[in-house]
Amino acid sequence: MHSIVKTFIAIALAGVCTTQINAEEFQQGRVISGADEFSVLSHKARIAPENAMLNERMEALLPALMAETELDMWLVINREYAEDPVYYTLVPQPTFAARRTTMLVFYRTENGSVERLSVNRYPLGEPYESVWSGGNLDDQWQALADLIAEKDPARIGINVSRDWPVADGLTHGLQQRLREVLPAEFQQRLVSAEQLVVRWVETRSAKEIEVYPQVVGLARGVIAEAFSNKVITPGVTTTEDVAWFIRDRFAELQLPIWFMPYVTLQRAGNGCTDEQAFCGQSGQTIQRGDVIHTDVGICYLKLCTDTQEMAYVLPFGEDQVPAELQNALAHGNQWQDHLAAAFKTGRTGNEVLEAVIAKSSEASLMSSTYTHPLGFYGHAPGPTIGMWDNQGPTPVRGDWPIYANTAYALEGNVKVPLGMWDGQNVQIMLEQSALFDGEQVTYLAGRQTQWHVIR
Repeated sequence: MHSIVKTFIAIALAGVCTTQINAEEFQQGRVISGADEFSVLSHKARIAPENAMLNERMEALLPALMAETELDMWLVINREYAEDPVYYTLVPQPTFAARRTTMLVFYRTENGSVERLSVNRYPLGEPYESVWSGGNLDDQWQALADLIAEKDPARIGINVSRDWPVADGLTHGLQQRLREVLPAEFQQRLVSAEQLVVRWVETRSAKEIEVYPQVVGLARGVIAEAFSNKVITPGVTTTEDVAWFIRDRFAELQLPIWFMPYVTLQRAGNGCTDEQAFCGQSGQTIQRGDVIHTDVGICYLKLCTDTQEMAYVLPFGEDQVPAELQNALAHGNQWQDHLAAAFKTGRTGNEVLEAVIAKSSEASLMSSTYTHPLGFYGHAPGPTIGMWDNQGPTPVRGDWPIYANTAYALEGNVKVPLGMWDGQNVQIMLEQSALFDGEQVTYLAGRQTQWHVIR
């Protein structure tokens, strides 16, 4: 393109939509060089802290949530090969299955404490008291019915839900069997436990908050390793090569992923319109001048992460990221700040989204927000704050309110036109794990405010 035309484009871009931002203004930026900055426990060594976190949740959290949701009893009944989604959040480690049929009973006493009872052929041990073991399946179901009659709860929560998959773990067959063994008066007391399940899964305990930064730091550390010359040789390495390095590195660290990592790139001439949901391309060989993006998620100590970061491959002869790209990343950080500031206790996910869109509009940011809770699952239950294909209200899940001590993947993107790309947009896709404590949002292991650089 003729130099005069490029000059006119640069002037237009500077005046219309690329307000310069000082990146130093953004708080909680943190550079992590690699996963070796963090220790990883062996599988054996993970058992004690995971069970300590479970015991804390049982003692401090469950009684409060059962009172909040006004349930007198909560039943979690499941079978091997068809475990309830919430089952592994409730049982001590190491547990790999609901052997045969496993029945967990939580009963709220008059003093507010919760009895934790098991009706199982194979007793679970702490933190459960076994009230029946051994015998045949018919005896087991009758023992459960007798226990319910003895406790005489007014409202019995079972895991059935139309809208929340995590709260819909009681299978049709088990629900039929439960109703068969219960007297009619107790059948009438069965109610959905969906509110309790969502609150149980979304709420983070004190011990979990203490270890969560380590989990997120490991995820960010592997991204830093991947986005380096130790992994990427410009002109040779493909986006798939980098994605498989990430997967193999997590396997080496004995950290399970909850989805296949993916890596995409953007470059001048590939196009990125305002209307495109996502502009990155996969299946490409990485070249100098490319912008690279990755999305990864791991789970460790029962806690899951979801992280997206950006890298730039320096052209030959250059030694720093161009100012335009630094400014584009700063626009992404500005969008993050708008999102974090919108978190208020009691505000719904849809209301948070509305506030973010309003702020982005005021700042002339071309942004898209699709943020979700984190915790025992990467896509955890709780308030949905936008979706990539719906920047309006989300029924039911978007109507869920924000509570204190909940974690989120602050996920979304901004598009910024670049003079160096002849006016083509670059899409800055960011996602960082953060905690809302009821007052403010804090990134669990910092956030990306500087580009990863491949030289």
